[in-house]
Amino acid sequence: MAIKEIRTVLIEDSGLMRIMITDILRHQANLELIATAKNGKEGVEKVAHLRPDLVITDMVMPDMDGLGVVKKIMKEFPTPVIILSALDKTDPLVFEALNAGAFDFIDKPRFQTTIHRQEMGNLLNSIAQEAVKNRQKIHHQPQLKINQNDHVFDRASNYEILGIGASTGGPKAVESIIKRLPGNLPIPVVIAQHMSEHFIVSFAERLNQLTPLEVRVPASGEIIKKGMIYMVPGHKNTKIIRKLRTNEPVVRFTNETFEAFNYPSVDCLFSSLASTYGDKTLAVILTGMGKDGTEGLQEIKKAGGFTIAQSEASSLVFGMPKNAIEQNVIDRVIDLNEIPVFVVGCL
Repeated sequence: MAIKEIRTVLIEDSGLMRIMITDILRHQANLELIATAKNGKEGVEKVAHLRPDLVITDMVMPDMDGLGVVKKIMKEFPTPVIILSALDKTDPLVFEALNAGAFDFIDKPRFQTTIHRQEMGNLLNSIAQEAVKNRQKIHHQPQLKINQNDHVFDRASNYEILGIGASTGGPKAVESIIKRLPGNLPIPVVIAQHMSEHFIVSFAERLNQLTPLEVRVPASGEIIKKGMIYMVPGHKNTKIIRKLRTNEPVVRFTNETFEAFNYPSVDCLFSSLASTYGDKTLAVILTGMGKDGTEGLQEIKKAGGFTIAQSEASSLVFGMPKNAIEQNVIDRVIDLNEIPVFVVGCL
């Protein structure tokens, strides 16, 4: 059942953008816009007074930026926050805001067409409902230290690749896993995170600073190498296939679409891992809305690989893991903080 009347405060310094987003919100039956604010300081004051169900905020604002808004709200009156980001640039503070407790982020509207307003309104509505439903899980988690220690791998690895799929809540979950993997990891990692293309690049750059392993967005035709972490891009779906002459695993982009989600599709990536690596595939499905990943996990399980789902208690949104569990394609359900240790122990 849909959540009714989500009382919302919008914080945005651009007058034009406030008008556009206000119009979008007012066409959503489940979202009730109760106040707007033109800067972070005014926004926090209105949140304190009105105690809304949801806050939507810009990142770059006078008096107090979006990160300050999130930190203040989470400390004094925890409320789900959705971040608005500009399409023409990627603000790295968005990831800090997610770590500070923001629920999710979306791109600001680009066009004023009816279709685009409708699409953004539907997206905001679905994220808002998940945010309010999972508000008890919204809290600041302590920062985990980067694993600077090598692990003793005394035998050949049981698996040749680790695949990770995530959506809403994924950036924080992915970061917590990557930060705890050892610098001498003997297999490659490929990650499909539902995120806009420009943010995927920024996220890969951020992760690259948080681990001794190299993190990058691969190019088409790039050879997959051990000890590397690859964030698949968002402009195409990605497969890992074998080169005919050398049998080396390489990246291939495709326009093929999948029912659950596209660009990037977890199903696409995971299905290709099943075909390329078979029973040497280790895959993890993390927090997120929807059911993307289940189809690919089914293929991995059929091929003899090992599949892991993030637990409900540790998932911000228990959608993708839940669907995979219900379809009996998961070998082990694990709390987020235990996944890195479990994965390393499998190798």
